Amino acid sequence: MRILLVEDDRDLGPVVAENLRRDGFAVDLAASLAEAKEFAELAQFDAAVLDRRLPDGEGLTFVPVLQRLQPGLPILALTARDATEDRIEGLNAGADDYLGKPFAHGELVARLRALLRRPRHRLAPVLNLGALSLDTAERQASVDGRPLALARRETTLLEILLRKAGRVVQKEAVLEALYGLDDAVEPNALEASVSRLRRHLAESGAAVELVTVRGVGYVLRAPT
Repeated sequence: MRILLVEDDRDLGPVVAENLRRDGFAVDLAASLAEAKEFAELAQFDAAVLDRRLPDGEGLTFVPVLQRLQPGLPILALTARDATEDRIEGLNAGADDYLGKPFAHGELVARLRALLRRPRHRLAPVLNLGALSLDTAERQASVDGRPLALARRETTLLEILLRKAGRVVQKEAVLEALYGLDDAVEPNALEASVSRLRRHLAESGAAVELVTVRGVGYVLRAPT
């Protein structure tokens, strides 16, 4: 899942972004409304985390811009202004949720996952294909109930493929979901992740196939 994080604090922004990446999100960090608008015009996001005090304006004024550029995008307002009237103002401006600073990272992740479960996404919390299962909330894959040890990016890759099991997912779509715009991506990074995931699935006895469709993308399917 891809998150647009709009936060100008030079200490907090990178920490929040990195923590979200460790929880399986691809994150694009914008330090201003202008930069956030550029990102929103370039890439499709699954949710946005929006600070209110930004160097070029009030974050809430950006809500209608995001809604125009990406209709239905869930927006979480993240700010030190946490009085009741501030929360009401944020929700009335169109934000879907409101989290005050300081905050626990676990709560931010829980709120984001709650937003992502709303109708725009229709995300199932547990995905299954044969004996293979992925609990998307706990970020834990298993085969016949046995935990499968996957790296963070491999888990996200598995989720992408499971959500479209049996259908080819284009390589460009996988890259966009796995990496932010500012991520330095090695030429063979995706192929390496696919290879590791394929090996884990084979060694676990998952009885599913991860097939590379050359020049197009990847498909995860139960063998016929």
